[in-house]
Amino acid sequence: MYHAMKTVCWRTISSQKNSFAALYAACERYGYHLQPVQKPEGDIVCYSLNSINASQYYREIAESPVCTIVGGPHATACYPEITGIADYVIVGEGEYTLPSLLSWIDKTNPRFPTGVATKDRYTPLDNTVILDSFPCYTKIKGYIEISRGCPFSCAYCQTPAIFGHLMRHRSLYAIQQAAKSVHHVRLLSPNALAYGSNGREPHYQSIRSLLSMLHDEMNKEVYFGTFPAEVRPEFVTPGSLDLIRRYCANTRLHFGAQSGSDRVLKKLNRRHTVHDVCVAVENCRDADIIPVVDIIMGFPFEEDEDQKETLQLIRWIAGYGKIHLHRFIPLPGTPLAGTTSRDLIPAADTTLGKLALQGFITGSWNRPEIRFSTSDSNNNV
Repeated sequence: MYHAMKTVCWRTISSQKNSFAALYAACERYGYHLQPVQKPEGDIVCYSLNSINASQYYREIAESPVCTIVGGPHATACYPEITGIADYVIVGEGEYTLPSLLSWIDKTNPRFPTGVATKDRYTPLDNTVILDSFPCYTKIKGYIEISRGCPFSCAYCQTPAIFGHLMRHRSLYAIQQAAKSVHHVRLLSPNALAYGSNGREPHYQSIRSLLSMLHDEMNKEVYFGTFPAEVRPEFVTPGSLDLIRRYCANTRLHFGAQSGSDRVLKKLNRRHTVHDVCVAVENCRDADIIPVVDIIMGFPFEEDEDQKETLQLIRWIAGYGKIHLHRFIPLPGTPLAGTTSRDLIPAADTTLGKLALQGFITGSWNRPEIRFSTSDSNNNV
């Protein structure tokens, strides 16, 4: 007997474009074609929510006339809350779980998948996505994800809780296949310079093999170490910068400092120092690459002296590059969840405002939700 598949839609949300690309490709393999919509339609509608935009869609999800599936960073961290408004919540990675859930709803898969929560049941995920098992994208284009996971446990970051502490890398062959359909190659990774390594130090031969394949063999224009794949400061070495200058189109390198206070960095479990940040900036200067340094202010345990040290670092960086600055946001699922951002000292508004007017600072230190806007990050080339 012929079994008609249900119509599955994807709720369009601008900040989740890459999730759409990846999950469209994963579902397509199983015969499901996610149709982009601006409101709940079809038989099933899927949402991917981050912790900033989530509340904007709660009422829509709760009142949806069709079946709702919600995933993404916020759903993973707060699945007991989301099961109160959605039919199904995907907890963790979605490439395998979403198609499995769709086939269970369609009654073609007899086993309710792990990693899916409802009001009545939840069994934790029992698998890890092997990146080569799924394409980065097919019809819906996105970034080429080269790595997933992070060995560090920064107190403000959701990445390890969602993707784990062991880095997984996509093979050169799989990256090559994904790059065939694009000329400008942008690579997605929690730390681009960790490609091919355990994530704690660069593996130069792996980076060289990746970049030479894309640039020399495929004649691609490669952007590496910029949005959406910044790097860590201790990875910004003369060796890594030589590779970027040789093979890449970007003239900027984006890396995270997060604070100008060693005391704060230690409490954040960043595993690098302010000195490492300064060395990275100087290495960029020597390589004629503009450093774009990510900094967060307003951590709940910051003291006035910590903020003064961060402002001092910001002023120094402005002599060589640019700063991407944001107010701290306590994200669910992180060690700092449930805390509150502290106020900035009076000197911050004067210093930051002046540097922003001069073009040295982007981002926002008064409206933290702007942290999730990529409009200025896209220019870091």
